Amino acid sequence: MRTVLYVLTTLSVIALAFWAYRENYATQAALTETRQLRAEIRDAHERLAVLRAEWAYLNRPDRLRDLAEINFDRLGLLNLQSQQFGLVGQVAFPPDPLLPITNPVDVSSLGATAPRGARP
Repeated sequence: MRTVLYVLTTLSVIALAFWAYRENYATQAALTETRQLRAEIRDAHERLAVLRAEWAYLNRPDRLRDLAEINFDRLGLLNLQSQQFGLVGQVAFPPDPLLPITNPVDVSSLGATAPRGARP
């Protein structure tokens, strides 16, 4: 009986060691993947910052004004002036919603009656 207990204990220790070994490598793989994802996110943030800086550089008002003047013959762009804007009264707002139905009429029972003179 004692021998069976020793064998079962040894097998359980071996099984637990194998489980711990597998969990260790699974944890290491998850940590490596996390590091890679964080590096990708960091690179994406850097690319986004560069793109935002480039967008701000290309959309400078003085640069856009110069481009509009250079390409005036082809595009016909004019300088933006306050008279080009509309008034608030000229804005088409959506119409008011319809009033809710408060006393609905049930019309499904009207067609259920047989017309006069009809035989069933």
